[in-house]
Amino acid sequence: MRDADRAAFRCGHVAIVGRPSVGKSTLMNALVGERISITSKKPQTTRHRIVGIATGPGAQAVYVDTPGFQTRHRSVLNDRLNRIAREALADVDVVVVVLDATRLTPADEAVVRLLPPTATAIAAVNKIDLVADKATLLPRLARIAELFAFAAIVPVSAEKGTQLAHLAQEIAARLPVSPALYPADDLTDRDERFLAAELVREKIFRLLGDEVPYATTTAVEAFTVDAGVRRIGIVVYVAKASQRAIVLGEGGSRMKAIATQARLDMERLFGGKVYLEIFVRVQRGWAATDTSLARFGY
Repeated sequence: MRDADRAAFRCGHVAIVGRPSVGKSTLMNALVGERISITSKKPQTTRHRIVGIATGPGAQAVYVDTPGFQTRHRSVLNDRLNRIAREALADVDVVVVVLDATRLTPADEAVVRLLPPTATAIAAVNKIDLVADKATLLPRLARIAELFAFAAIVPVSAEKGTQLAHLAQEIAARLPVSPALYPADDLTDRDERFLAAELVREKIFRLLGDEVPYATTTAVEAFTVDAGVRRIGIVVYVAKASQRAIVLGEGGSRMKAIATQARLDMERLFGGKVYLEIFVRVQRGWAATDTSLARFGY
């Protein structure tokens, strides 16, 4: 890199925040170019602070995906997730507030009110591909502009890739001049053990009904690499014996589907053969206290 290019290089941390189900993880994955953060159609899929790294010719954006702010349902786990989301707002250079182009809710406005008054914030108005009548988008954008002094408001579709390059440019322009924090080919600061456990949890959210996924968590019990072959053992913890039966399915059919889909994603992401074993265990009250949540990395 030439001295002039190095002097102009920009790098900084970018928090991605919003209420549940607005597409924060999908947006980060699209900006990074790899599926780092798990996604599903169910709200509150993301539970951890996930970092995704996007490096371009003149800038490196270190994206921090966060759990969706839960403004209605109180629990120890949701309180912890809200704390993670609030902490992500501290010490970042840019905040991307993800809003749903199809509707603006009181929960969205509650998230915007959490922004520090001096924050450099960009509104990413997601899912514009779902807005049939684009004329209805204009008053919604005007209302968003009234909520906060956003540095930019960018309508996007994370799913379709619409206007993501423009959003990335708006973000990069507001990062401080700084050398890169990570090597150019890094995509995340999370290791393969974490990503493997998250991919299993993603399949649980995608393949099970509405309630059981929220009562589950995952932990890696074994992870070895030999000649490029990964042998991974993951435990799925549930809160009740009845939930264990649901996760397993009749004759283990549902767990087989979960394991197969997770293994295929791991092989694509890790670039090698994976042998995956999944066990389901009952751990009553695993999400009931701060102490038990800390055991599982929350």
